[in-house]
Amino acid sequence: MMKLENLTVRMAGRTLLDNLTLSLNEGHHYGLIGRNGVGKSTLFKVLLGTLSADGGKVTIPSRARIGHVAQELPEGPLTPLETVIAGDKERLELLAKLESGAEPEHMADIYERLIAIDAFSAESRAAEILIGLGFSEEMQHKPLSTFSGGWRMRVALAALLFSQPDWLLLDEPTNHLDLEASLWLETYLKSYPHSLLIISHDRHLLNAICDRILYIQGETIASYSGNYDTFERTWASQQEALQSQHTKQEAQRKHMMAFVNRFRAKASKAKQAQSRIKSLEKLEKLPGLANDASVRFDFPKPDKLSPPLLVLEKASVGYGDEKPILKNLSLRIDEDDRIALLGANGNGKSTFAKLIAGRMEPQSGEVRRSGKLKVGYFAQHQLEEFDEEATPYEHMLRKDPTLTPTSARAYLGRFGLTGSLSDVKLKNLSGGEKARLNFTLISFDKPNILILDEPTNHLDMKSRQALMMALNAYEGAVILVTDDTDLLSATMERLWLVGDQKVQPYEGDLDDYRQLILKGKKQ
Repeated sequence: MMKLENLTVRMAGRTLLDNLTLSLNEGHHYGLIGRNGVGKSTLFKVLLGTLSADGGKVTIPSRARIGHVAQELPEGPLTPLETVIAGDKERLELLAKLESGAEPEHMADIYERLIAIDAFSAESRAAEILIGLGFSEEMQHKPLSTFSGGWRMRVALAALLFSQPDWLLLDEPTNHLDLEASLWLETYLKSYPHSLLIISHDRHLLNAICDRILYIQGETIASYSGNYDTFERTWASQQEALQSQHTKQEAQRKHMMAFVNRFRAKASKAKQAQSRIKSLEKLEKLPGLANDASVRFDFPKPDKLSPPLLVLEKASVGYGDEKPILKNLSLRIDEDDRIALLGANGNGKSTFAKLIAGRMEPQSGEVRRSGKLKVGYFAQHQLEEFDEEATPYEHMLRKDPTLTPTSARAYLGRFGLTGSLSDVKLKNLSGGEKARLNFTLISFDKPNILILDEPTNHLDMKSRQALMMALNAYEGAVILVTDDTDLLSATMERLWLVGDQKVQPYEGDLDDYRQLILKGKKQ
């Protein structure tokens, strides 16, 4: 059991947790949720011992192994397979004891423990995890130095999963995974045999793997049994009951104050008035109602164009003089199309998105666009290119210097950047707030096609819900790449599979695709 006793945590002068007492029992799969900036990742640092609390203490059994993805990514000449196998420190220590000649009376204990942790099937288990996270057999045996940061992050995750710690701590683990790897990870975590604590804004993932939800709000954490949907229903019921209590108490307070104000100066009633005042002072202090303001997303209505918006005729696309990543594409996009791109990372989804967005030209074939076509293109790398010293308001004026202050701020408000947020330097904004600025800027020209490449990575639950509603209300075409299956299911009507240098319609639904992926991972 993990025990948090009178825990107080502050960051940059702001109290995140105040005098919190909470017990986390072994064997449960906990989902840690709350709005961006409330202290979820900070709590992880306290549990891991990399950040000291300002008060109270955390008690963790000395025998418990706590695992998390290290901030420093693995690198060097080792292969992914070798790195993952090395992730199980206990196995390596036990094998080292055998090789160094352990005392005969200890040999049986060592072998018993090696069998208990399934040490002799290490290579096959490590390979299975790597395959699940998208590594082909060939990739598993290449040096880490040949992989990008994103792939090395997957190796770090694979090493953590392979080590099977007693407490597995995961902070938004699907943010750097494609849909295919996310589906595999969900299945893996469902049957994780030890304790799990996961930070995620993915409703589908939380529903699938969690049996308890920890909700951070108002400098404390409340624990709820069940998955996310169960939590949401329970929380809403609690808020409704609390609102009723507040209403009744306020009516009682007004009634008593009316008596006091009427008879305070009257000698015959003075004693009764004083009694009412004392009763007012003793009224129960009710918990405050949650002030969880919704986030607004509002894509502008595009101008009407004659169909089709865009046509590909035997188009091939790649980088420079290299062989095409995608070839012989013959497709069309109309204003009412809602298309999800499926396929593993590296198959060409982002390349296809760039081709449609006009960020890449075809190596051969033809791309025909409607004469007045406007495309809004969202990608994660755009957030890193913002001027961190500028404010959202200043970014809006750079987008269109002719905007009046009122119109610039009104447009920022369409994506929840209201009030003082519009005047905060980007270096002090959360990833979700920067993402909302990116939505503001890409939609400013009223695009006919929205291309969204992993748009939810930094968005909390409320923002994801707002994006879902805004996309359903949007009157243009949408091309979406995401691992958020809830967003896909609620907004997309067509599935296009990207792979083997092709982009072609997929006739099944998401459940069919899930089974296809999981079947492929097991082969």
